[in-house]
Amino acid sequence: MMDQDKYPIGLFKKPKSINAKLIKSWIADLTDFPSQIATLTQSLTTEQLRYQYRDGGWTIAQIVHHCGDSHTNSYIRFKLALTEDNPKIKPYEESLWAELFDSSDTDILLSLQLITALHAKLVALLSGLSSDDMERSFVHPEHHQTISIKENIGIYAWHCRHHLAHIKRALEIKIIE
Repeated sequence: MMDQDKYPIGLFKKPKSINAKLIKSWIADLTDFPSQIATLTQSLTTEQLRYQYRDGGWTIAQIVHHCGDSHTNSYIRFKLALTEDNPKIKPYEESLWAELFDSSDTDILLSLQLITALHAKLVALLSGLSSDDMERSFVHPEHHQTISIKENIGIYAWHCRHHLAHIKRALEIKIIE
């Protein structure tokens, strides 16, 4: 049984067929994400930024910083897949990264600015890819699977919605309490 608090929108499910219309929709999610996360968090107090979406989960601040870190890694993975033949990417310990000072005690504005700039570059990159480019891939050693660029676009569109839901959940929990 899936943990609804951990995965409020469910796990990413790779569609049987990934077509241009779906990719365009996912790129729209990536386009909208910076303004959505900024809108959700811009007026939060320091105390509110410490809210968690579940016991043992990250704080809202850690989620924002994680998105900057994770999407930076993803951007690099896209570039590697476009410039190398099915490269093996390097995973990272996201839970340990979330514990570092820059993810726990640094102003989220830095990560919001990073996300805004990074997503502008990411969307520009992805919007210019050909159908052949979309088939390029990388190997993720943690999952022992090959992930195509088009699938990774979907994964990161899901990732955006997933963490927006975490932030909304953290805020809802505090309203209910």
